[in-house]
Amino acid sequence: MQEKMHMTQHPGLNPKPFISEIVDIQGDNIFLKSTYCYPRGGGQPGDTGIIKSKESKSKMHEVVSGDMIAHPVEEPDLFEMGDLITCHIDVERRNRHTSMHTAQHIVSAIAEDIWGAETVGNQLTFDKSRVDLLFEDKSQFEPDVLVSTVNGILSKNIPVNIHQWSREQIMGHEQMRHTKFMDRIPSSVKELRVVEVEDIDLCPCAGTHVDNTAKIPFIEYVGKKNKGKGRIRFSYTFENH
Repeated sequence: MQEKMHMTQHPGLNPKPFISEIVDIQGDNIFLKSTYCYPRGGGQPGDTGIIKSKESKSKMHEVVSGDMIAHPVEEPDLFEMGDLITCHIDVERRNRHTSMHTAQHIVSAIAEDIWGAETVGNQLTFDKSRVDLLFEDKSQFEPDVLVSTVNGILSKNIPVNIHQWSREQIMGHEQMRHTKFMDRIPSSVKELRVVEVEDIDLCPCAGTHVDNTAKIPFIEYVGKKNKGKGRIRFSYTFENH
């Protein structure tokens, strides 16, 4: 069983190099006994970086999810099963995605609180991110109101916490958001990771996050697109990006 350290280590900022053992190699993919790399999923891109053994090193492309997290490398022939490696995650890229992801939680929560708009999709990138919002009446949407309210939260020192909660706790909590996907998770999974932006948002999530809203830059409105009945795609970036 692979230890997936991104699920337990919080905050997700400034990842340090970590040492692990290669337990399998399949094509270009290296599989490690334990990894701190975040695999692509939930709208958040996977980590990239460098993998080094005692005598070799190779660029690591975007890490992908699965039963075992796969680390695609540019030169897999440089490595062998049993090698001890050091993985250097691209810190700037990880930090940006971590901040974007926590900001998305706040954007989604505020849109729901103000207009009852449900988040039905999101995609984060280094330069900008988008959230797809479903409205009963999308003429109500005011991007400037959303941006100013979110930035008001980012100006405060609001803790961001990580919990491991049972399915019963999650489904029974009156403030829990975004639980419609729960029926797709195997019943054998008894506990899930829950992200809490105190008094703002509470939902199951496996992404990486900051530990305080003050660590996130203010957001800036990029644009919106109509994506069908009741659906608006809101895009944002960070100020001084």
